[in-house]
Amino acid sequence: MSKNLTLFAAVAALFLISGLFLTSWNQTLLILNFALVSSIMALGVNMQWGYAGLFNTGVMGFAALGGLAVVLVSADPVPEGWQAGGAGIIGGLLLGAVTLFAAMQAYKRMAKGNTRTLAVLAILIGGFFLFRAVFDPAVTAVEAFDPTTHGNLGGLGLPVLLAWPVGGLLAAGAAWAIGKTALGLRSDYLAIATLGIAEIIVAVMKNEDWLARGVKMMNLQERPWPVPLEVELQADPGFLAFAGTWGADPMTASSIIVKLAYTGMILLVLGLVIWASELALKSPWGRMMRAIRDNEDAARAMGKDVTRRHLQIFILGSAVIGIAGAMLTSMDGILNPGTYQPLRFTFLIWVMVIVGGSGNNWGAFLGGLLVGWLWLMVETLGPQVMMAVTSGMAEGALKTHLIDSAQHMRLLTMGVILLLVLRFSPRGLIPEK
Repeated sequence: MSKNLTLFAAVAALFLISGLFLTSWNQTLLILNFALVSSIMALGVNMQWGYAGLFNTGVMGFAALGGLAVVLVSADPVPEGWQAGGAGIIGGLLLGAVTLFAAMQAYKRMAKGNTRTLAVLAILIGGFFLFRAVFDPAVTAVEAFDPTTHGNLGGLGLPVLLAWPVGGLLAAGAAWAIGKTALGLRSDYLAIATLGIAEIIVAVMKNEDWLARGVKMMNLQERPWPVPLEVELQADPGFLAFAGTWGADPMTASSIIVKLAYTGMILLVLGLVIWASELALKSPWGRMMRAIRDNEDAARAMGKDVTRRHLQIFILGSAVIGIAGAMLTSMDGILNPGTYQPLRFTFLIWVMVIVGGSGNNWGAFLGGLLVGWLWLMVETLGPQVMMAVTSGMAEGALKTHLIDSAQHMRLLTMGVILLLVLRFSPRGLIPEK
């Protein structure tokens, strides 16, 4: 226990040092919020890998679905888009769902043979062409309306806090679809399936402008925020008087207050996730999951439905990732599908889990804080450090190359940290008991 407290105190000291000496408190709070949201994602991955040994390489896709939920729930609707082709898009999507359902029912109810195969193919092919005939003209009509600023249907205009659980539901639905097809296979097939489907999710978000404006990005500044906007605080006489009492700049103070409000909300969600995760881990269900992880054959011999349990934990972990993805987008105030990269939303989260200690919720939390701090601070300090290192070198190709390579120091840092932990503490900084 004393070791764990020391580790958390050391990470807290890093943030204090950042605010006092390295950067501004405004920047430090931004890094802290990023690290806290990433810790929630790490807890979701820890449920899947640490509890059940499921290798999910599609974290990026589930986080992207959480971000999409913010647009679909809280962005203002576009009436002109709905009038141009909203009914056709909804109708086309329903036709696609009916086609898949009909094909599955035909496959289940018909006797095995060529007749069943032909019937399923006929349903799928006919349904596909019918779907495209209804869906494509509607999409063209929606995207033709003012594409520079809209070209989409918008959202429901609801409070953004409602988007967080919806993001979890979207991610859970995708996890169910993936799990029903891939969890019965070997772990390497699950990794390939999750990675591929995550790329498909991001590709759809990039190319379907009617959904969330694609690569044109969806600016969410006009949505209902869960905390006051900085400009609202700066126009409040009471806040201006408060900032003047402390001798603070109103713009800086308002930004810090907003980030502190987000910190409080993130800590609330993080606390709930850790509390529920700890209860689950210490329950008979949690012991069963770890028994399945350690020896699937023995668990099957004792009558456990391994595939069903894997599906449960896969859905739960993905839902947590989706909630964190929605929180991150609501803080950024913009949805840009191009920012969803495997390096940031899959590799980095896995580093957090491995460094902190897989199978231990507090370890995943610690790893999220430490790696999140390093990821952003190295980006800020890397060029300064490299300039200091090369200050005594003569001008030339080598010095220029080193200075230009400073932007890649965060990748080098992540690799070094990962290697050090695997060498000296292979089970993580806070190992599973």
